[in-house]
Amino acid sequence: MHTGVIDDGASMNDFKSGEIYRQLQKVIPPIDQAHTLPPACYTDPAFFQQEMKAVFHTSWIGLGRADRWPSPGDYSTMDIAGVPTMVIRDKSGKLRAFANSCRHRGMQLLEGEGNAPSITCPYHAWVYAPEGNLMAAPTMQKTCGFDKLDYGLHPFRVATQDGLVFLCMDDSAPELSGWLGDFPQLHAQWSMADLVTARRTEFEAACNWKSYIEVFNEYYHLPAVHPDSLTHMYDKPDAADRVSGNYTTQFGTTQGTPALLDDAKNCVLPMIKTLCDRNLKGTRYTWVYPNLTFAASVESVWMFDVYPLSPGRCKVGVTICFTPEAMKLPDYESRAEKYFERFDTAIAEDLPVLERQAIGLNSPFAKPGRFSCLEPSVANFACWYAAKLGVN
Repeated sequence: MHTGVIDDGASMNDFKSGEIYRQLQKVIPPIDQAHTLPPACYTDPAFFQQEMKAVFHTSWIGLGRADRWPSPGDYSTMDIAGVPTMVIRDKSGKLRAFANSCRHRGMQLLEGEGNAPSITCPYHAWVYAPEGNLMAAPTMQKTCGFDKLDYGLHPFRVATQDGLVFLCMDDSAPELSGWLGDFPQLHAQWSMADLVTARRTEFEAACNWKSYIEVFNEYYHLPAVHPDSLTHMYDKPDAADRVSGNYTTQFGTTQGTPALLDDAKNCVLPMIKTLCDRNLKGTRYTWVYPNLTFAASVESVWMFDVYPLSPGRCKVGVTICFTPEAMKLPDYESRAEKYFERFDTAIAEDLPVLERQAIGLNSPFAKPGRFSCLEPSVANFACWYAAKLGVN
């Protein structure tokens, strides 16, 4: 897999002499000095292709929770920055990921999600095992020098941390442990691997993928976008934590659980038993670069895995998790429904704003702005993003 943002020296020179590069040079810490990302980073089709190579083709991409694929043969297909991809649990229970292209003539092998004990190409019936090896290729024994061992599926690296699954297309990238740095230590109290997925949904949003994750990771928009539903639940947040991995995170205390609307506070589910001290009084918002973000609260974790489809469109996966104890309650379903209602309300309030922002960003007169003190995680991402694009 190619690992650079620009394909050759000439185009690198063009990029570094361009206006986007000059604007990205102003995306520097600290927050009170940094400018926001240039609008072209959200709208320009040519830049979008560079971004896919530099950011998605070289990073560990978050795919959501491991229990998304509970049984051998369970699979999901996805488009990751223009690369048709499939994730499947093999016969031994190991998660694997492959390019979703037949090694014969490139046919897309699987669609959607489901269970496949084996993978059969719908074009010429080549058959692959979930482990990726080619098991059958009709009539190919008559082809001179053909060996099934040479035509297994193209694999991608897959690794799991705290119940979260990540994929990397770049063999030269560090191991996931190096990518995440101190992430496991900072999030240990939430015992996320022990939680259970209660619901996962997917939808497409008419905005840039960065915009969708940014709105989830800042407090600045709450009074304007969620004036009646959410803003009163949140106290002034802490500053963003200093971390040693490819992520940003911010903790803030709340007035009760922010995972329920006011009229449903009596439906609160059991708390995560391993939490203690101040973590019992608030929510931690974390963004694992580039595309996975979640809120870890006292009794639940809700997360988004976001995939770019075009400069102005993205696909969003929404996962909500509770403790195993919560799911054993006799009235669990009615209580859980109140949590789902809260999350659906927030999304419904965010989406129109994000769509209007996309319209404004497409103006030829749109310019970079400045960050508020309530947007430290967004500013941290912008700095990381500029560095991934080779800006210095």
